[in-house]
Amino acid sequence: MLPYLITPYGLIICLFFFSGAHTIGISHCSSFSNRLYNFTGVGDQDPDLKTEYAAKLKAKCKTPTDNTTFVEMDPGSFRTFDLSYYTHLLKRRGLFQSDAALKTSPKAYNYINQLLKGPLQNFFYEFGKSMEKMGRANVKTGSAGEIRKQCSVVNS
Repeated sequence: MLPYLITPYGLIICLFFFSGAHTIGISHCSSFSNRLYNFTGVGDQDPDLKTEYAAKLKAKCKTPTDNTTFVEMDPGSFRTFDLSYYTHLLKRRGLFQSDAALKTSPKAYNYINQLLKGPLQNFFYEFGKSMEKMGRANVKTGSAGEIRKQCSVVNS
């Protein structure tokens, strides 16, 4: 069984494909700094992060409260929509805790390997279906909604 997310809108979305969006873009250090500096509340690092990867992240995100520095969510191909995000997951280089959670079961681990062996078009198709489902969730129209000019900020 694949990990699924059941949303408040009754949608079921395969987390593998939905999380594949992390193959493009950047993130503020503050979105994952707890994994580097205070994972269990005692100043420790998330043991699921590969040591070398964590060291590179700490070199960029020098403090736990850094909210201005950005890092690539998919190092090396953060501008390319591809499968390298999943390759990084298998090497314990998932930036977010939710990324690391995707491979917590043997079935999930096997599924990631199957995805990587298949054609890229399979991923594109499944990701598209997941995004289409999300796009139908409680869509606000007219003055009740807005298309943001910058995703992280409500338009003024």
